[in-house]
Amino acid sequence: MKESHSLPKVIFGTSSLGNLFVELDQETKVELVQAAVENTPDMPVFDSAGKYGAGLALESLGTALSALNVAPSEVKISNKLGWKRVPLEGEEPTFEPGAWINLKHDAIQDISYQGILDCYHQGNELLGDYQASIVSIHDPDEYLAAASDEADLAKREQDILDAYKALMELRDAGLVESVGVGAKDVSVIDFISDHVQLDWAMFACAVTPYTHEVSTIKLLNKLGRQEVKVINSAVFNAGFLLGSDNFDYKKINRDTHPKEFAWRDEFNALCDEYSIKPAEVCVQFSFLFEEVVSIALNSSSPKRVKSNILLTEAKVPQAFWQAMKAKGLISLNLN
Repeated sequence: MKESHSLPKVIFGTSSLGNLFVELDQETKVELVQAAVENTPDMPVFDSAGKYGAGLALESLGTALSALNVAPSEVKISNKLGWKRVPLEGEEPTFEPGAWINLKHDAIQDISYQGILDCYHQGNELLGDYQASIVSIHDPDEYLAAASDEADLAKREQDILDAYKALMELRDAGLVESVGVGAKDVSVIDFISDHVQLDWAMFACAVTPYTHEVSTIKLLNKLGRQEVKVINSAVFNAGFLLGSDNFDYKKINRDTHPKEFAWRDEFNALCDEYSIKPAEVCVQFSFLFEEVVSIALNSSSPKRVKSNILLTEAKVPQAFWQAMKAKGLISLNLN
């Protein structure tokens, strides 16, 4: 992503606009978008996807921006492609049952050259007066993980590369400004970056105070050499580091996962000792890596949007990181 296409420190996730786990009314959705627009120093960037509420998030975002009279030139929208809206034939959507509330449509996956183009055009239709200028493939790691055998895996890898060919054509035609990738299993980002000149990459649940494998740090370094900007998401391990029982989107407890809870207890004690909020530490940890330029944060509460942005300005003393290292809570080589 060229310097002219720089990203703000906080990118706003929009899964809550698609009724993830709870159905927000349209007024609250507008307030969420308004809070993001009003509290971003430069141009706000929203990260959405056809998978979020089977397109409802895209639809709600476009409706909210229009209600707020935000000009298309005053906002950037990222659309993660690979799922497209289809009619709802049963009572519940067939994808991610139980996660999305009161949907009126279903969504199916279509990762291919033509499928990605279809997703791109449908996404812009759902956005109304707005268009996605930042695009990527949604969860290519999950697509590859569903392979039934080696032959199926090879086909799926080719599907992904064909999909990126379509995205590169959109970029070359000037229809989008940047092409990226997002994944929880970052080894897929490694694979894609060997074949595609990406502009950016979004890591999920991979660069947090708790989770930072040596292989992940090496991948960050590789992307840095390729001049690929990195966006860090799920910086709280999906809420666990802030006190929830969800670790990387799975429910855990002290009996089954004593190691994770013991780590969190010691982490919280150290935060108390230094009078630092765990959320500040998680956000600032991202920026210990020069390759990370932005973090993606979700909120279902308009009141929390500003405080989320302020997390990027928090100061964490070097002594705290040294104490984390000394206690074995992080494994970085700190200078």
